[in-house]
Amino acid sequence: MNKKVFSRTVLAASLAAVMATPAISHAGGMIKVTNGDDSGEGSLRAAIESGKSKIKIAKSVETINILSTLDYTGEKALTIKGSGQTVSAAGNFTLLAATNGADLTVSNLNFAGPGGFDVEHRGDIDEKGDPVPAGKGIFVDVRDDQTGTVKLVLKNVSVSGVANHGIHVSDCSLADDCGGGSGGGGEGSDASIKVILTGVEVNDAGNGKFDADGLRVDERGDGSITAYITASSFTYVGADGVELDEGNDGDVNTDIKFTDFSNNGNYCDPAVIGPFVPVPDEGEFDESDAIPESLIPSPPYGSADDNCIEREVDTYDSGFVEAFEFGIDLDDGIDIDEAGEGSLNSLMLMSTITGNLDEGVDYDEEDGGDINVKYIGTSASGNNDDGYKHSEEGEGGVFGKVTISSAMDNGGKGFVFEEEDEGDLAVRVVASKTANNDDSDDTGIEAVQEDEGKGTLKVRNSDIADGIDTDGVDEI
Repeated sequence: MNKKVFSRTVLAASLAAVMATPAISHAGGMIKVTNGDDSGEGSLRAAIESGKSKIKIAKSVETINILSTLDYTGEKALTIKGSGQTVSAAGNFTLLAATNGADLTVSNLNFAGPGGFDVEHRGDIDEKGDPVPAGKGIFVDVRDDQTGTVKLVLKNVSVSGVANHGIHVSDCSLADDCGGGSGGGGEGSDASIKVILTGVEVNDAGNGKFDADGLRVDERGDGSITAYITASSFTYVGADGVELDEGNDGDVNTDIKFTDFSNNGNYCDPAVIGPFVPVPDEGEFDESDAIPESLIPSPPYGSADDNCIEREVDTYDSGFVEAFEFGIDLDDGIDIDEAGEGSLNSLMLMSTITGNLDEGVDYDEEDGGDINVKYIGTSASGNNDDGYKHSEEGEGGVFGKVTISSAMDNGGKGFVFEEEDEGDLAVRVVASKTANNDDSDDTGIEAVQEDEGKGTLKVRNSDIADGIDTDGVDEI
């Protein structure tokens, strides 16, 4: 055969093969999703498994119905661009997971679990009462050997109807048993975590498992947590709307603007759990009463989830009970815990914190490091406990600036600033107001400096209708 004829024949065959390629298209590092199937050519699952770094979902796709987790196991950054589609889960499982520490960027996409969860219809046990994994919306798991910064970027994304965390970034060896508050437990990598959320909505998440949050970040190594949250909302979440836990060396830095934290924290529904709280639910004793701890009730209590019942017992050096208290574990609008060497730095602008079942804002810092907070044009109202609470233990100070902000009709105090060990406290309040905060002593602002250090509180052009309470702090 003539070589020219052969070449033309081969070229024609090659072009025909390319033209015949079905459904899914490739362009360099990009791949396009063309249908809403669970798997197979043109599906989102096939695109994620292709190894391509950029995925675009065609506008013609409306709903993507999945039967199991969309699992990305690569280490290189992955970007998924939608145009308003919904990824819908047929059951109680995590919808999207990056399980090998990859940076993840998702835009214009909705994630919907099956919904219908509450403390009596849990997602972490089956019909026989045996434990099962509770599904999350979006999950990023950091590798043990990871360094640098792991990034999660979400824009115009919603998560709803999942039993577990709506959005979870975990740098913790204990996974979902990591725990929260005061740094929790577990170990982590040297990497830091950065979360950037813009136009994100988390609604009806975390209602099928104890301590499941709207956004949860667990950092247990020497890295920091940085969160930029803009024009977003966290509503009707079972536990905290947002919880950031930094449990070792490193800071927590947040920049929160135009964001709503409302009606969160009711997984441990008092109407369901309340009848199982031991009676009496509190008591105090003299040492001479010789009350052993064995007389104070211990789990199980027999409720729908006994994790919901908090038990606190204080004893004398002799071991006899000094005091005890039981309560129901309700949660906050936003909860940040920083333990180890590092500071908690937070700016909140033009945001609302309303109707949460515990505190509105709950910030705790222990060990070396400061609390530095600024509130501008922000309101906290109708929360069951304090509107804004800040507590620092260890060698560090508390520094706050409150401008054109309010705390109204909260069940606890309006603003609380506490420094419990060495360190200064300096708070300035300008053009702000508090009223009808009822913690039994009518306190709009409480400022406390309990140990070595100076405490100052400046209030200017403000209406603190329910009064100011200070201890170790000078009003200037």
